Amino acid sequence: MAGAVEKKISELGITLPTPAAPIATYVGFVRSGSLLFVSGQLCLEDGKLTATGQLGGSVSIEQGQAAARTCAINLVAQVKAALGDLDQVVRVVRLNGFINSAPGFADAPKVMNGASDLIVAMFGDKGRHSRSTVGVAALPNDAAVEIDGIFEVA
Repeated sequence: MAGAVEKKISELGITLPTPAAPIATYVGFVRSGSLLFVSGQLCLEDGKLTATGQLGGSVSIEQGQAAARTCAINLVAQVKAALGDLDQVVRVVRLNGFINSAPGFADAPKVMNGASDLIVAMFGDKGRHSRSTVGVAALPNDAAVEIDGIFEVA
């Protein structure tokens, strides 16, 4: 039977995907004590990127927010794979967002809100997290957004 977090995710109309396999020499997550570190997740859905290119260029803020939301779903799918039960998440500690940005694009935090808002909707108060958002010149496979995270777990 699904726990409270998975019930909330279902109520949001979200089905967690099977986590994507790493595309290089790393693992999807590492647990060290009570912390779970999840590797960067791209905006992949059904094996395809949902947004490619640069924010402030060919990708709108709204498209970027949707891409960040997809990254957050993939991040939580990795947490589920690591723990088996999302109710073991004590707190979402930190999200780091990397936004593929055209020169001068200054709205990366607005893009990252697509992920932050969804994480809080999924986890409630324990989903309120610290965060960094960084505009970058390029991401793997020209993805528009990549997000990693740190979770405190039971």
